[in-house]
Amino acid sequence: MAKVIEHPKFKMVYYVETDAGRQLATENLTPGYKVYGEELFRIGDVEYRAWNPYRSKLAAAIERGISEVPLKSGSKVLYLGAASGTTPSHVSDIVGSKGRVYCVEFAPRVIRELVEVTSRRKNMIPILGDARKPYSYRFFLEMVDTIYCDVAQPEQARLLAENAEYYLKKGGKVMIAIKARSVDVTMDPDQVFKQEVKVLEDASFKITDMKYLEPYEKDHAMVVAEGP
Repeated sequence: MAKVIEHPKFKMVYYVETDAGRQLATENLTPGYKVYGEELFRIGDVEYRAWNPYRSKLAAAIERGISEVPLKSGSKVLYLGAASGTTPSHVSDIVGSKGRVYCVEFAPRVIRELVEVTSRRKNMIPILGDARKPYSYRFFLEMVDTIYCDVAQPEQARLLAENAEYYLKKGGKVMIAIKARSVDVTMDPDQVFKQEVKVLEDASFKITDMKYLEPYEKDHAMVVAEGP
């Protein structure tokens, strides 16, 4: 029999315990529907979705003990690099029907899958756009509480900082999944992480935590920061 436990630090994040073990989960905003083949658990009147840290860098950061996840019910979120919607769908669960997740994705093929996900999740807005050109999608957005950045691009931190200038509320928070091999395949990953963190600090962000994502993701780190 499945049992649900609230995460000790993060609201709207849970653990589901079964005979097979314990899994991270979120409450399903669209009961009965899966996004990426994840397991669903019906416990009482509520349905939960398993959240796989090998498929989601945000889940990996939580499992690695990140100190802060700046998401809550009603949050407005700009998600850069939404891909087919795996992690954005869990962000959608967390912020709930009163929140918004603006999902920017560059690849037309991938965004077709994202649109299918967002068709059932009314708090997710798909945007075909280039995160390197934040001005290009300004008509679709409002000011947001949080920016989450997961793009396979060089100069990831600079890209995030430029989007924050347009869209992040004063004192808002950001999370960036730094992919060392996307920034510079020739550099040591630790040097890449330090370089990208310095870009954020030079843009007046205050770093509040950083966690390496191994064993879930190789040569990745998640950084949380507070905006100017």
